[in-house]
Amino acid sequence: MTRIILTRHGHVEGIVPPRFRGRRDVPLTETGRKQAAMLAEHIAARYAPAAIYTSPLSRCVATGAFIEAETKVPASVLDGLIDFDYGDWTGKTHEEVAEADPAGYARWWTEPQLVQPLNGDSLSGFVARVTQALLEVLARHEGQCVVLVGHDSTNRALLLTLMDLPFSAYWRFEQSPCGISEIDVPDNNANGGSNRRARVLCVNETLHLERRGIV
Repeated sequence: MTRIILTRHGHVEGIVPPRFRGRRDVPLTETGRKQAAMLAEHIAARYAPAAIYTSPLSRCVATGAFIEAETKVPASVLDGLIDFDYGDWTGKTHEEVAEADPAGYARWWTEPQLVQPLNGDSLSGFVARVTQALLEVLARHEGQCVVLVGHDSTNRALLLTLMDLPFSAYWRFEQSPCGISEIDVPDNNANGGSNRRARVLCVNETLHLERRGIV
């Protein structure tokens, strides 16, 4: 059994009020650094990871560095964990996108699988890329515990794959900064086996942050 510890980077500007950040590289805020430090302490105390992989964007790399410092396990960049590419929506507020593309914006929240921002990702292509990254991790670390530091979009895509859910379920998962989702994946899945037997132990656990008032 391979255990996946799935987490999101710490707080950054553009979460509240929301902007489509995507692949724009924004750093952790002071709150984000505090969240990452608490996350790292929690992971070091509760798990024994064999590997840590992060998105190449600095907010994830920085979060992974906190985890590396606490666990003494080197964090590596995995390109397949990079955020959704919002194309022409990138950097814009939700209000700006809703004004420029009201039909596309409305559908994004109801049928995201049918929306592709101009010059950006489709949900199907994005999920396929993230799933390939997951399969690479499972092939390398069968029977081990692995921490993946991604984005809210990346983590939703991984949960869709692991839970065998349709693209239309994309918005069913909340993914808070430095929240933890824990999934056990049976061995052999990296070699063509089905992920349908994956067991989801928790989704978006944030108690390690709530106890110290940093959510």
